[in-house]
Amino acid sequence: MAKPVLYFFFFFFMILLMHSIHEAKQQRLQSTTNSQSQALLRIQHQLNYPQVLSLWNQTTDFCNLTDPNPSLTLVCYDDKITQLHINGDNPNTNPSPILLPHIHNFSSDVFFSNLATFSSLKVLSLVCLGLWGPLPASIGGLSSLEILNLTSNYFSGTIPQEISALTNLQTLILDHNSFTAQVPACLASLPLLSVLSLNNNSLTGSLPHSLSSLDTLRILSLSMNQLSGQVPSLKSLSYLQILDLGYNEFGPHFPSLPNKLVIIVLRNNRFRFGIPEQLRIGSFSRLQKLDISSNGFVGPFLFPLLSLPSLSYLDISGNKFTGMLSENTSCSSDARLAYVNLSWNRLTGDLPACLQSIINSTSTGATLVQYAGNCLSQQMRGEGGQEQRPLSFCHNEALAVTIMPQKRKRKPFRRPILLASSLVGGGAAFCGLLFLGITRVYYAKAKQTVKTHQPKLILEKISPAAYTMKLLSDARYISETMKLGALGLPPYRTFALEELKEATSNFSTLNLIEESHSKVYKGTLTDGTLVAIRNLKMRRRHGIQSYRHQIELISKLRHRHLVSAVGHCFECYPDDSSVSTIFLVFEFVPNGTLRSCISGKGLSEKKFSWTQRIAAAIGIAKGIQFLHTGIMPGVFSNNLKITDVLLDQDLHVKISNYNLPLLAENRSLIGAGVFTTESSEHNRAKMHEDKTDVYDMGVILLEIIVGRAIMSQSAISVGKDLLQVSLKTDDVARRSIVDPAIHKECSDESVKTVMEICVRCLSNEPTTDGASVEDVLWNLQFAAQVQDLWSSSTSTVTQGLMPIVSLK
Repeated sequence: MAKPVLYFFFFFFMILLMHSIHEAKQQRLQSTTNSQSQALLRIQHQLNYPQVLSLWNQTTDFCNLTDPNPSLTLVCYDDKITQLHINGDNPNTNPSPILLPHIHNFSSDVFFSNLATFSSLKVLSLVCLGLWGPLPASIGGLSSLEILNLTSNYFSGTIPQEISALTNLQTLILDHNSFTAQVPACLASLPLLSVLSLNNNSLTGSLPHSLSSLDTLRILSLSMNQLSGQVPSLKSLSYLQILDLGYNEFGPHFPSLPNKLVIIVLRNNRFRFGIPEQLRIGSFSRLQKLDISSNGFVGPFLFPLLSLPSLSYLDISGNKFTGMLSENTSCSSDARLAYVNLSWNRLTGDLPACLQSIINSTSTGATLVQYAGNCLSQQMRGEGGQEQRPLSFCHNEALAVTIMPQKRKRKPFRRPILLASSLVGGGAAFCGLLFLGITRVYYAKAKQTVKTHQPKLILEKISPAAYTMKLLSDARYISETMKLGALGLPPYRTFALEELKEATSNFSTLNLIEESHSKVYKGTLTDGTLVAIRNLKMRRRHGIQSYRHQIELISKLRHRHLVSAVGHCFECYPDDSSVSTIFLVFEFVPNGTLRSCISGKGLSEKKFSWTQRIAAAIGIAKGIQFLHTGIMPGVFSNNLKITDVLLDQDLHVKISNYNLPLLAENRSLIGAGVFTTESSEHNRAKMHEDKTDVYDMGVILLEIIVGRAIMSQSAISVGKDLLQVSLKTDDVARRSIVDPAIHKECSDESVKTVMEICVRCLSNEPTTDGASVEDVLWNLQFAAQVQDLWSSSTSTVTQGLMPIVSLK
């Protein structure tokens, strides 16, 4: 009689324990959710209840907002806010957004203190909201921040030193504000900074030399400030691709720059003297845009600039370049040049034939070649030409920019000769000064006449080069990473082919890790990051624009449970610039496949426990769910196999080889020894494309349960029948099907739940009794909770196995 009573009390105690554990978890989750909700409501109040936030209230589920709004994006991960984007009035349609002065108690310090409540916040974008006041020191509390964009507000004062505490920061955009003082030297202590954009502020002083240590920097944009002095050497910034220092007071010497730049803008500064030999010899092979207009540069025109292989935009107007142009002067061999402005210099001769061909090919009436205000030949002055100065003007002005010869030793001369020479020289000097005065008046009038007809810059006519397509979309200085978050990955970027060759020892066979459908190489970037580089040979010739949509899609597919791309590189044919090879650069996942850890043939030679197997299945389901719903349009029919599920250093699962359009041709081939689910049963399921991946998930679950490889369609049918029979029997029969290595450590309820969802995934009629991805995920998470409670109650911990994988 005593034993039943003891059993009763024991089970009663276990029920109470499980209930208390569940309640504690719910309280922690509720506490986090409540604190975030209250912080968002406080932000709504501080912004004076703008229209975009008008629907927020005490009952709003902020992590599951259902009303899509282009002005508001709020992203959560594990019920923690990771991204917050609020966009006010578009500055293009309303160039004067309303300030918040009527909120007398508005405090930027309190505002950012509220934002610090979001401890997992990675992306913060507050654009055109009329925020004002100093950027407070509390900005340093957003320790997880990777992207900060405060464009088009009214922040003033200095950029706080506390911003250097954001050690994860990759993109900093503070454009169109009223920041003053100097660019802070502390920015150089941000180890991952890739984009620094401080355009259109009131920054003064010189640039700190410490900026030259930001070796991760790709974009440096400081235009329209009041910065001055000599630009520090940027030659060590080997990854710098965009440099915009326009509309400042930099000078007088041309800065020392890395030769992999794509865009250089130095217009409207105080640069003078000549252009360094670095540009003269045409070493900037990737340069697409060069704008050094409205400075005081002198010396001969740099003829090699016209023939730079990637150059599409050149503006040297408003300087004092000299030299004689010739019709035979060569341009870029593949005719990339789309806009050239040579106006208001001291050039003579004839316009090169290659530039005349650009003029003749223009059918829209837009002037893509400007050459007014020089001293070109008569044929350039005729009907349809652009106004030129007299030839004598350029000859006289050339004297002012010619480098003076070294002084020679005086020879003895006679006094009468000296007197005669002085008289003649004095008369000549007087005539010269009179002529210069007349021509200067003519020049002033001509400049007023022509200046009113200066062309608008036709940037949209520029055809970007292959390897910078994605980068040029960053001319808005906001990458796709801002919308989707980096999730611990580096920002998606364009790689140079030289970088990939260096990373793989020139694609050495020693680094070849796969050769089934396309070659995949293991590589190590200069910062030590391991990557997997997939080499895709294009079977048909297409231009770069043909691949734009696919590349944008790939850049958005970022998730904890996907092998995510970190960049790409194009290699083109030299004859027509069509793409010959695309290199896709993915994160490297080091611990083999899930099958190897199910069979016990992985790196540790130990099989996954039942808890680890459920966690892996949950990760796969979350990855599939993101492919279907995380982006628009979704990615379906991914032909998932357990050999495509890889394990990272923390034994988290990551799906590789999902259905990318660029891989479609190669995926049609079936690798030897790898089972494909293209069966008649599967084909019926393909009628509902979201069910296709669910069927593949069922095959993976079957292998997880039985612990052996499923290599044929008959093996699937047999396994499914066994599960269906065992579900109608007892615990002992079910355990006999489970992998013998783990069947003693499984909760019967947990095993039964996984078996049931597996059978539903493999259903012949997915429209009736089949499962959705959400069903799979819910059941697997329930199985994990049941297993966790069962393990706690029985105190049975499997010894000698690998650490339990997180369910995140």
